[in-house]
Amino acid sequence: MSLLTTKEIMEIIPHRQPMLLIDTIEELEPGKRGVGKKCVSYNEPYFAGHFPGEPVMPGVLTIEALAQVGAVVILSCPQFKGKTAYFAAINNARFKQKILPGDVVMLEVEMIKQKGPIGIGKATATVDGKVAVSAELTFAIG
Repeated sequence: MSLLTTKEIMEIIPHRQPMLLIDTIEELEPGKRGVGKKCVSYNEPYFAGHFPGEPVMPGVLTIEALAQVGAVVILSCPQFKGKTAYFAAINNARFKQKILPGDVVMLEVEMIKQKGPIGIGKATATVDGKVAVSAELTFAIG
């Protein structure tokens, strides 16, 4: 059973369809760590153009999905409730395998540093236990 449903995620972050890119939160330690899940469907709107005949989830949208999990982690802290988490930096992004329709993507973000309204998270997206995307994401709370 999931810890947070899509509806509960939308109570924490402002994203809505088609830009809400996480389905559930499976694990959550507010301010520290979180694991989200994205079930990639053939019906995703970006597949119409990325790429016709060979649908692949865009890497930047995987980074965005990771950032949304990170936003849930940081905005679950009482002092940040009701605020928005913005990108401040993306570092060391690596794209190791394609994410395809039918894949279940596990999105893990561990906060490795936080000072005031700025946080840095180590982010990893996996499919079937294999790393698809990794990056270091910096968040600014506004």
